[in-house]
Amino acid sequence: MKLFDSIIIGSGQAGTPLVFSLAAKGKKVAFIEKKQVGGTCLNVGCTPTKTYVASARRMWDLQHAGDMGVNFEGSFTANINAIKKRKDDLIAKSVTGIRSGLSDNENITFIEGEAKFISNYQVEVNGEQLTAQQIFINVGGRAIIPEEYQGMNVLTNENILDLTELPEHLIIIGGSYIGLEFGQMFRRFGSKITIIERGENIISREDEEVSKTIQTFMEADGVEFILNATSIAPAYDSNTYTVTINNSQKIKGTHLLLAIGRLPNTDLLQLQNTSLQTDQRGFITVNDFCQTSVEGIFALGDCNGKGAFTHTAYNDYQVVENFLFGDGSRKISDRIMTYGLFVDPPLGRAGMTKKDALAKGIKLLEGKREMSRIARAKEKGETYGFIQVLVNADTNKIIGACVLGTGGDEIITSLLNIMSAGVDYTLIRDTMVLHPTISELIPTTLENLKEIS
Repeated sequence: MKLFDSIIIGSGQAGTPLVFSLAAKGKKVAFIEKKQVGGTCLNVGCTPTKTYVASARRMWDLQHAGDMGVNFEGSFTANINAIKKRKDDLIAKSVTGIRSGLSDNENITFIEGEAKFISNYQVEVNGEQLTAQQIFINVGGRAIIPEEYQGMNVLTNENILDLTELPEHLIIIGGSYIGLEFGQMFRRFGSKITIIERGENIISREDEEVSKTIQTFMEADGVEFILNATSIAPAYDSNTYTVTINNSQKIKGTHLLLAIGRLPNTDLLQLQNTSLQTDQRGFITVNDFCQTSVEGIFALGDCNGKGAFTHTAYNDYQVVENFLFGDGSRKISDRIMTYGLFVDPPLGRAGMTKKDALAKGIKLLEGKREMSRIARAKEKGETYGFIQVLVNADTNKIIGACVLGTGGDEIITSLLNIMSAGVDYTLIRDTMVLHPTISELIPTTLENLKEIS
């Protein structure tokens, strides 16, 4: 039995900064990773997908060069192997950096293997038993693959990044973030794309106007959507996938991507040997400081159900670090929900949607401006989308915002900062902003708020 001050299980966006923080404070830490150093974001999430998105954007630029008065003669194609190599090289550079930092730190014992709990404070990895009174769980999640898809060699967000040939026809089950991003990028690479969604709209958590706008510009790229697919029956034969929709419509494709959600990897930890509590979906129950039901054990990142993004995982690390070594003032409940959808043009979201705010009975003021009304968007030839800001009429505070359009993923932060500061919306309304930018649409959007119900 090896004794450590702390054990960290998982090297994702919470576990990695935490191990270096603990080691810097003189703690002896066992750092366990079963598969990919750096976790989901670095290996099969943010880094590779946004690398592919960037390549897809270059394809779009070439396709639309004539619209901007640029004559382009000749043909061009997506070299999926070159795109993949660029992605692999970027990942490898980051992984090498992390591994180097781990090996150079005498306070960190890095162990590659799958950890399983023996008891609350004991884990086994590679047949070796480790113990610590402080354990941090950062095991992430994986794609859901229902039983009817088992054995069909379907694609997920992970193995689709290993393709060395472009799909002729990629069928995507699920019209949310992963499905939409992969759908648009592979359509721009040259694949035929069909996205099948059970609901009435894609990305159902969003307001309908957001969903409809995204569907419109993705259809302009050539993506086909099938909605209201309440019954989806897959089959595979002779290198062809056949998906039967609502017992009638059949779609045939060469590849099939499942993008219907993710589940936490907590089922691999043998938590039945501990007193840790989980919810019915398998997420480890935590409080505002990522503390579990067992003293000294924390759960961070996707496995605690408090967010499924890199930024929420990293914020979990910040909350825990502040709890252990700071004043304990940072809490999960204090953060404002924010996320991006990295289709092109992207969506940046902060706070409530309009339908959520109305459902809570909040008296709302709404400011909304189309991208087609902003000079910089017209100059760039990218006028899809809009800016929407929601203000609580009783407090004059911004409670929600979305920027769907060129630069939306970056611009949303300025609104998020105002929300976090808790100041009146008039502060950003009355601020002089730089011209010509997309951001200058924000003050004008806030000048003519309308009450909605």
